[in-house]
Amino acid sequence: MTGSGTNSWILGRGQVAVIDPGPDDQGHLAAILGQLAPGEEVAAILVTHAHLDHTALVPRLAAATGAPVHAFGRAGDGRSALMHRLAAEGLKGGGEGVDTAFAPDHLLADGDVLSLGNLSVEVLHTPGHMGGHLAFACEGWLFSGDHAMGWASSLVSPPDGDMGAYMASLDRLATRTWAQMLPGHGDAVPEPGRRLAELARHRRTREAQVRAALAQAPATAAELAARIYHDTPPALLPAASRNVLAHLIDLSERNLAIPEGEIAATTRFSPP
Repeated sequence: MTGSGTNSWILGRGQVAVIDPGPDDQGHLAAILGQLAPGEEVAAILVTHAHLDHTALVPRLAAATGAPVHAFGRAGDGRSALMHRLAAEGLKGGGEGVDTAFAPDHLLADGDVLSLGNLSVEVLHTPGHMGGHLAFACEGWLFSGDHAMGWASSLVSPPDGDMGAYMASLDRLATRTWAQMLPGHGDAVPEPGRRLAELARHRRTREAQVRAALAQAPATAAELAARIYHDTPPALLPAASRNVLAHLIDLSERNLAIPEGEIAATTRFSPP
């Protein structure tokens, strides 16, 4: 699900920041250090979110450079009360990729500004893919992590993912004009506004499909996924079901779907 791999971005000159060190891979570490010019040093490690493909290399890069690690918080930070409850009850959403050991040196909040030589890096809290997901803005460039990518849509899987938060963050990013979007996976996006609109349109189309399928009869997320993703190989239906669950939770919070009892992975929903 990472495409060609994880992008680690090196920002600045002289005193640089590394955004998302990436997986625990010696070749990846050597590639990062090999990009530094003579005399350059890593002044900060910035992390968009605590998935292993972005953070597993953090300890080795921090040890090699002495740079402090900045992030929103630990892997579960930023979740809503509902997502905290679902996690406590054992629901896992792509949990094999969560870096439960990740612990930053410094916590970042929405609106913080980091100075990096003559550059200013703005912190944007963009929950959705994970509750503590951050994006970084610098001179018209948007480092979007996994919130918005050019090659695929992002995974939004409860309890780590929250569709309502994801859409709100996507809409917020779309209110600004960006020169270029540099995602956590895939190529740079030269027309960020167009891509952000495409991603929002894709999610709203999927929401309409969920509502149409739900209108046929009350159903669980898995049952709805089978109705909607009828051409999807059976092995991929569990992931599709989790995507549908994310939409159902969001719809229930907007009174557009009614859960039969407390929300869980197997809850049956009805149309309003």
